[in-house]
Amino acid sequence: MPKKPTTLVAGATGYIGKKLCLALAAKGDPPRAMARKPGKAQDLSAAGCEIVPGDVLRRETLDEPLEGIKVAYYLVHSMGRGGQGDFADRDEEGAENFAAAASEAGVKQIIYLGGLSDGGSKHLESRHATAEHLGSSGVPVTYLRAAAVIGSGSESFRTLYYLTKRLPVMVTPKWVNNRTQPIAIDDLIEILCQAPKAKGVRGRQIDIGGPDVTTYGGMMDAMAKAMGKRRRLKIPVPVLSPSLSSHWVGLVTPVDADVARPLVQGLSVETVVQDPSDMESLDVDFTPMDEAMELAIEEGGASLD
Repeated sequence: MPKKPTTLVAGATGYIGKKLCLALAAKGDPPRAMARKPGKAQDLSAAGCEIVPGDVLRRETLDEPLEGIKVAYYLVHSMGRGGQGDFADRDEEGAENFAAAASEAGVKQIIYLGGLSDGGSKHLESRHATAEHLGSSGVPVTYLRAAAVIGSGSESFRTLYYLTKRLPVMVTPKWVNNRTQPIAIDDLIEILCQAPKAKGVRGRQIDIGGPDVTTYGGMMDAMAKAMGKRRRLKIPVPVLSPSLSSHWVGLVTPVDADVARPLVQGLSVETVVQDPSDMESLDVDFTPMDEAMELAIEEGGASLD
């Protein structure tokens, strides 16, 4: 009889959650995968993961998924989820429900992936506050903070990808000149896999990023190169506010408007690792941005057309 998992991934059917589950399974430690809609997780079941229903906004559904769990990954956020109320309120409610249930279940560590900033936009402020809510019941929270993820299912990647693909000339807001330190999806997944046992990481806030510090405009140039296109001409317009530019993104890209608006507002903040020494305990050979772009576009294939 197979042993019961001691690792839970909440948000297992999301882009990062699914990749994490498959990576853990490939390493011989298939996790318990929690999803609001377990039917969307059949590929995880085939990989050996135990699929359980659960919804962080319904406290009564969390006891079974967390039973016997020692390490719980929290990869849930409400942006673009729909439903009633504000996404930041739902983020708070879900995190506090999960924290209380994890404490009662005897979970030893929660690992949470947030954004590489304390604030500057409602989206980033909510992600940062979620880490605090997850720690509200006393379970140690390992808080990994990343900038843009270079991967075909990352909403920030998809937003910049479609702008680059569809607009040979762009009237761009000031945020295209803001610095960022994007990370390849495979590197991020490896960090998540290592996090439970990495020395000096447990219960701490760790900023993570790839080897290249660039700008959002620089990311678009790297995308154009990976797509075999020439660099896009960018004409900066200082009066194009984050709110207006989010509507512009909504018109040009297929990214959900409820996701694009707070996401674009978050682009107005620099996201760069301030203390690289925090990553020294992580054994990761980081992927250069140009290579990560090529891999992400190859991964996306027809889904990005």
